[in-house]
Amino acid sequence: MSNAMYNKMWHQTQEALGALLDKEPQKMIEPQRNQVFIFQTLATFYVKYVQIFRNLENVYDQFVHPQKRILIRKVLDGVMGRILELKNEMVELELTEFHYFDDILQDLKLAPQQLDIPIPKYFLKEKLEVIKGREKILAQILADSGIDTSDMKYPVKSIPFDEAVKLIQVAERARQGRLRALFMKQIYLQEYRAKQSKMLGKKVTDTWAAALRIQKVWRRFHQCKETEKLREEEMIFLGMNPPPLFNEVSATVIQAEKVDRLRNEVQIKHEEDYREALVTIKNDLKLIEGVDIKENLQDQIRHWFIECRNLTGTFPDYPDVEEGGSAIIFSDKTIQQVIEDIIANQEEEEKNKKKKKKKEKQPKKAKKQKKGTKEKNKEEDEKWKMSPSLFLPAMKEGCNAYKEIWMKKDESWNFSQDYDPELIKEEKRKELQSEIRIQVDELMRQELKNLKLAVDRERERPVKAGKKKDKKGKKGKKKEKKAKKDKDLTADRTIESLYKELVEEGLLIQALKVNLSDYIGEYSYLGTTLRQVSIEPMPSLLDVRQLITLYGIWPLGSAAVHEKAPLVKSLLLAGPSGVGKKMLVHAICTETGANLFNLSSSNIAGKYPGKNGLQMMLHAVFKVARQLQPSVVWIEDTEKTFYKKVPNAEKMNEPKRLKKHLPQILKLLKPDDRILIVGTTRRPFDAELQSFCKVYQKIILVPRPDYASRYVLWKQIIERNGGVLTSALNVSCLAKVTDGFTQGHIVKVVKDVLTDQRIRRQIHKPLTAVEFITAITSMNPVYKEEEESFKNWYAKTPLGKKRALAITGGSTEKAKDKGKRK
Repeated sequence: MSNAMYNKMWHQTQEALGALLDKEPQKMIEPQRNQVFIFQTLATFYVKYVQIFRNLENVYDQFVHPQKRILIRKVLDGVMGRILELKNEMVELELTEFHYFDDILQDLKLAPQQLDIPIPKYFLKEKLEVIKGREKILAQILADSGIDTSDMKYPVKSIPFDEAVKLIQVAERARQGRLRALFMKQIYLQEYRAKQSKMLGKKVTDTWAAALRIQKVWRRFHQCKETEKLREEEMIFLGMNPPPLFNEVSATVIQAEKVDRLRNEVQIKHEEDYREALVTIKNDLKLIEGVDIKENLQDQIRHWFIECRNLTGTFPDYPDVEEGGSAIIFSDKTIQQVIEDIIANQEEEEKNKKKKKKKEKQPKKAKKQKKGTKEKNKEEDEKWKMSPSLFLPAMKEGCNAYKEIWMKKDESWNFSQDYDPELIKEEKRKELQSEIRIQVDELMRQELKNLKLAVDRERERPVKAGKKKDKKGKKGKKKEKKAKKDKDLTADRTIESLYKELVEEGLLIQALKVNLSDYIGEYSYLGTTLRQVSIEPMPSLLDVRQLITLYGIWPLGSAAVHEKAPLVKSLLLAGPSGVGKKMLVHAICTETGANLFNLSSSNIAGKYPGKNGLQMMLHAVFKVARQLQPSVVWIEDTEKTFYKKVPNAEKMNEPKRLKKHLPQILKLLKPDDRILIVGTTRRPFDAELQSFCKVYQKIILVPRPDYASRYVLWKQIIERNGGVLTSALNVSCLAKVTDGFTQGHIVKVVKDVLTDQRIRRQIHKPLTAVEFITAITSMNPVYKEEEESFKNWYAKTPLGKKRALAITGGSTEKAKDKGKRK
């Protein structure tokens, strides 16, 4: 796409966002009681914001104009935050983490794929050099300490000498047996041919009969091939089969990738030019306009002194530096407007004095009115109201800036989409004015003192200065107290030394290169239908993927979103083994460039012993995590930390070491700290539910794949491992038969079947479903009883209890009240 096309997309998206921002306050201000109507309104806004976000993210990634990118980035962060706020509102309203928008998608004429939430590319682009540098340091430390990551991925088990000899003997005997069988087959064929020749006795002399027979065979073979070809063409025409070159990368895609790379290079160049221009243009303005700005400010402030003296009879008090100096008085105002403000303030003071006198006379009437207002407030509280948004002002500012600057701007002169110098001049002129104003304020304060001494013979009062000192002294004492509470146990050590120690101890590990898009699945198309019949559907794999994006990747990737959005400090992934919990943890780190700390009970066993050692370990981990944020603290098999009863075999490892410390750590995490604690568990029912749910703020139940997800999984995993899908392979049958098996089972089976030899033989012998089915029969699936146990456990969690109450007839308000009491 060209710059013009992306500009058009941007203008259309900004118009859609402006219309949405105008509609939202009107619908959200009015209190409502109808829960269905409220959810439909929230969900509609959510879906529309997601569409706007998808377009803006695409535009921001492809634009090369540096000043436009700054504005789009501001709006993009605002839209991300607003989506998270709406998601939080829907969770509180429906009391579930998973929502289904089938009706809304039909009304808006959108496909389910358009609801997929992308991960902004700038998360990694802006930190690419930092991430690469950190990976080099980590690899160097691992190499120096003798820990080889390649050995960790592919561990080699040592075998005793006797067993190795037996294996070689078995392999050699098998080879000899195959050769003997081949030799015996050749002898048998020779004998068979000799017998046939004796039985016939003479050669066939009828050549016409032989030719006719050959023709019959050839015509049959040729017609079968033609029929297969016609059938294949018909299936492609109907859209039932993909075209022949469907999986091959086309020339247009290759060209588009080249254009993307060129755009990235131009983006970097334009950014560098823009940064240089910010400095040079400011210096030029300082030389040309600096003196004039200084004189104008001095004349303006002197005129203010004289006018105040004429109106009030005394010189005004000059605002302090902490208050903002003269900028408070003259912020985009002329001298006449300042004089009018002074007169208006005097009139307001007189009116306030009169009102106070009237209030003192009528205290009894006010009490009666208060009783009536309390009853009205109670009625209003029963109705649902939208909580105030922290991101709407930023989006409105961005939309206003777009309308003022870019909406009707003529850019015919700027074909290369480089920076606009006039906009930089406007921005830097304001900065220069504020810098010069600070210098002018110091001069004019002294001038005002001299005027007061000369005209009014006033002197400074030393009491105010003393009071200020006392206040400062009190503040200083408070700061000292806070400093005493927050002791730094490693004040004498550098971050580099702590980083190295944590890597050597195995607490800071290298995340696997896994993208969230590799977590394959399909949408749940029956979610809304099942809920209408009061049946709670199991979430699909793509629903889980969306929650990981919203709760994990977005807040960690954007500091602006993390500070203002609903704060998620901890996340729990619960599900049977093989559903991809560990993969999701590594995907969060890969997509955000986050550090990965492993505080699993098995990993910290025997490390940093004692209470002081544990305190030192946690201090070092979270100090490094804060300094090198974003960071993910992973606790694998986290149910062991909250065991109801520790098994005798695990008592030596002290699995419950972190149980008391985790709630304290969560309290210390602030909105500025982009740190996420992620726990994974396959047996959550072994843990104490109350303490478990206190630590983990969001609980995501990761299910086994349904039929649609299994169908997509089989296709994509076979193709990724070198398999070729043909009509001989019935993928639908595979997906149906493997009900209950997880992604881990499917990946293992595909890798076992598709060996190098089998991949080479695909041309002559296509893959069949039987090969995969025979390989998977030796594995144990996830039975319905196990899935039900996860459902029953989730129903006991705080959010699960509220949801169950709401479904069985209790209102959501009662459910919320019960959750608060507990």
